[in-house]
Amino acid sequence: MTVNFSRKTIARYLDDLAAREPVPGGGSAAALSAALGAALISMVTRYSIGRKGNTKILDRQMTKILAQSEALRRRLLVLVSEDAKAYLAVVAGRARSTKAKQRASAKAAAVPKEVRQLCYKAIRLTPFLMAKGNPYLLSDVEVAVELLMAGFNAASAMVRVNA
Repeated sequence: MTVNFSRKTIARYLDDLAAREPVPGGGSAAALSAALGAALISMVTRYSIGRKGNTKILDRQMTKILAQSEALRRRLLVLVSEDAKAYLAVVAGRARSTKAKQRASAKAAAVPKEVRQLCYKAIRLTPFLMAKGNPYLLSDVEVAVELLMAGFNAASAMVRVNA
């Protein structure tokens, strides 16, 4: 089973998610939700850079936000697959010693912990966009926050299960 979901279509990923297979699962979906939120931040930021009336300082700040949101989006997309790899190790470890199971579970919990951290970082980018971003896209910022909160909360559930 391939666990590199970053090259699959959305339709194929959703088919895989709906299948009776151990991966992808909730942790992978949490990372994808967060990646979608980060992508929306990037989109709003791109529409906000260079707007009439912007100062150079404002555009520089928006450019920094864009660089951060893009880095977060790329990492979260990697974590969609990393979560699946980590969970497959948990499944494989079930037949091994208690210590092996614990190590695999700890590694599996590390991925959603990182997803939570990245969600938090991404959400911290949004107040500036709400205040200074393109006013026609404020609802997109709200959707980004909702997706990031969903990713954070789902990742928290996965940490509890894997820890």
